[in-house]
Parts: sequence; structure tokens; C-alpha cells
Amino acid sequence: MTDNTEIQRIKQRMGIIGNSPQLNRDIEIAVQVAPTDLTVLIIGESGVGKEYFPQIIHNYSSRKHGPYFAINCGAIPEGTIDSELFGHEKGAFTDAKADRKGYFEIADGGTLFLDEVGELPLPTQVRLLRVLETGEFIKVGSSKVQKTNVRVVAATNINFQEAISAGRFREDLYYRLNTIEIKIPALRERKADIPLLFRKFAADCAEKYRMPVVRLTPEATTLLQNYYWSGNIRQLKNIAEQISVVETQREISAEVLAPYLPHHEMGRAPAILRQTGQDEQIMSERELFYYKMLIELKKDMNELRSQVDTLARQSLGSDVHTIGKSGNSSLIASAHQFDNDEYQTAEEVEDEFLQAEQEGRMAQHIDAGENNAEEKQHESSPSTMRDIERETIAKALQKHNYNRKAAAAELQISERTLYRKIKEFDLQ
Repeated sequence: MTDNTEIQRIKQRMGIIGNSPQLNRDIEIAVQVAPTDLTVLIIGESGVGKEYFPQIIHNYSSRKHGPYFAINCGAIPEGTIDSELFGHEKGAFTDAKADRKGYFEIADGGTLFLDEVGELPLPTQVRLLRVLETGEFIKVGSSKVQKTNVRVVAATNINFQEAISAGRFREDLYYRLNTIEIKIPALRERKADIPLLFRKFAADCAEKYRMPVVRLTPEATTLLQNYYWSGNIRQLKNIAEQISVVETQREISAEVLAPYLPHHEMGRAPAILRQTGQDEQIMSERELFYYKMLIELKKDMNELRSQVDTLARQSLGSDVHTIGKSGNSSLIASAHQFDNDEYQTAEEVEDEFLQAEQEGRMAQHIDAGENNAEEKQHESSPSTMRDIERETIAKALQKHNYNRKAAAAELQISERTLYRKIKEFDLQ
């Protein structure tokens, strides 16, 4: 097992910033697997820094004195990718005016990093599978089989299961590449590392352009940490450089920072289906409509509970809970009367009061948020009223950059109620 001192030394050498436990674990796995010749697949979103890990594997392997090549498979045209990887013979195609060695030939004895391997066309995938299984390949336009001794490390940001189901990627190649898997965490999963990275990028920019370093206020740091970061570290670096160059003030507040963060990503939450363009606006209006319906429903149930209590006190001089449990059917029948002065039977009146009592208790549960067994069963569903209420409040806050007054106005509730809901749902 790699000790923490060695991990920190690796991060310092490679320029990796952060102390996330998952990041440290990924580095540890890379070091442990380096002495072997096992194929490694690095999984992670675009911009998380996948390119560092093949270098760690190469530098800690017996191949560290051999060649190392990084190839972006998505950047090479489909018509030339086979020639780039495996080489070609003179005359193999129109522009093949001389023999050419491919990466699998010139990287013999070293490491080949295939970035965006999920973008490879299917015919190339067949060739790659063969070289991984047998160490043999054939140049384009040749019939001669050649041998190579190359360690392959691949990386991708695609969902392989979806690509395999859609027929865009071979399942046998996926399992051949995925002997060892290293999953790099997204930046939003490393919140504690975000301020460190921002300071590093801001300091580098200030040194490069000879200007004072920008600093974030605590509120701006919190805003930065709560952002979704779909572009991950690459996006954070771009924003740090923009702010460093554009802003004249060196202390950056949340109000100054907010315009640099695209608003359509501020409200992303795992439980909400996000769409783009007009569809996203429709989804937002629909969720607001549902929330208003929820508020109206709660008001109606509160009014019903109040009316039941008032009627019971006026008619019997006691509350509805005592009536429901007393079993005094004749007394209930004598006290209860409809607007048309027609009486119900004692059994019908008692059933109506018991039903009203149950509805009143349901309203109390909604107001107080009690965690009884029935409520827990409903809360297991992602579409309960409580879930909808929490998600809608969170979206309204994020839409207005956590301006409570504006969010309360859109939700048509008081700021005091919104403040109570923020504490109830832990939306601080």
C-alpha cells in the first residue's frame, strides 16, 4: 500500500491539486497497478484530469525509460485512425507515398495512452482488440503480421453500457480494456478541493500577467463550492483566469462571481430531469405550478380541520378528537345538521367526523413533518409532495442566486415561511 507521503509527493510532482479521499485512492491504485502489464481503463467526466493517471502508471512501471504517447482518438479523422495507430504501407491509399510506422510500432516497449477510446470506429475496435489479446497487428495495405509489446491505458467520458447497447462499442473490447478500472471523481464531488484549485489557477494567472492575485470572500467560496461544474477542473480554470483578467477589484464577492457561472447549471439536482432550451423553461413553470397546487391543498386541509373543530365545539362543547372516540352516536346525531336542515343517521354522522379527523391529522403531518410509518412509505417515492416542495424551493433559490425575497415572491409565499422551509429542508 502506498503511504500518504508518497501520494503527496506524486501529486506535487504531477501538479495534482486536492486532498479528496477518492482522488488519493485513485493515485494509490495507479501506483499499485503500474508494475504489472494489465490494461487500465480510466473513467471520468470531461475535464477531471484523466490524463495524469497514465503518466503515473508509466512513471512507476518498468517501462518508464521506454516511449510514452498520448493519442486523442476523438481528434483523429475516421479515415486515418487505422493508419495513425497501426501504420500503413506505401500505396495503401491515395496519399500513402511512403511507408509509415503507427503508434503501436513506435511505442514498442513503452506505454500508449488512448484518450477518448469510446470514439473509435468499429473497424478500428476490431484491430485494437486483436493487438490487446495477441500483441499482433497488421499495417494498412500490408499482409505481414507484426508483433508489439505495448502497455495500453485507455480513458473515456462516455457511458459504455449505453454505447454497447446502441451498437457503437464492442462488448468484448470493453471487457478487455476494463481489466483495472480507475474512476476519477467529478469536481462537484471534491468540494473541499475547489477553493484550493481556484487559488492555484488565480495565482498562476497573476504570475503570468504580473497582476495582484484575486481573493474570494467566504460567500463567494460557498457559491463556488455549490456550483455543478459540468466542465470540472477545466471550467474552473477558465473562470479563475477570466475573473483575474477582467475584474479590477481583487476581492471577489458572491455578487461579482455569480455572472461568471452559467445560470442554467446552478439548479441542477440529481432528482430533477433537466432539459435544454424551451423545454427547460416549461419544466420550471410546471414545477412552480405543482408547488402552488401543493400550497393550496395544504390551505384547504387546514381550513377543513378548522371548520371541523369549530363545528364540533359549537355543537357539543368539546373537540373533534373527543367526539370521534366517545362513541356517543345519539349525541352526535342530535348536534349535526346540514344547511337544508335534514338530519343524517347517527352512524353516517360519526363516520363523517372520523373521516374529517383523519384528514385533519393528515394536514398536521404535512405542517409538522412528522415521520410516521405511513409518511416514510410515501417518502420512499421520488414524487411525494414533500419531495416536490423541497425541489421546487431549491430551484427557486438557485434561480435567484439565493435571494430569498425574489424566491419567495416567485413561490408566492412570505419570506418568513421561506426561511422556515430552508431550515426544514436543510437548504442552507
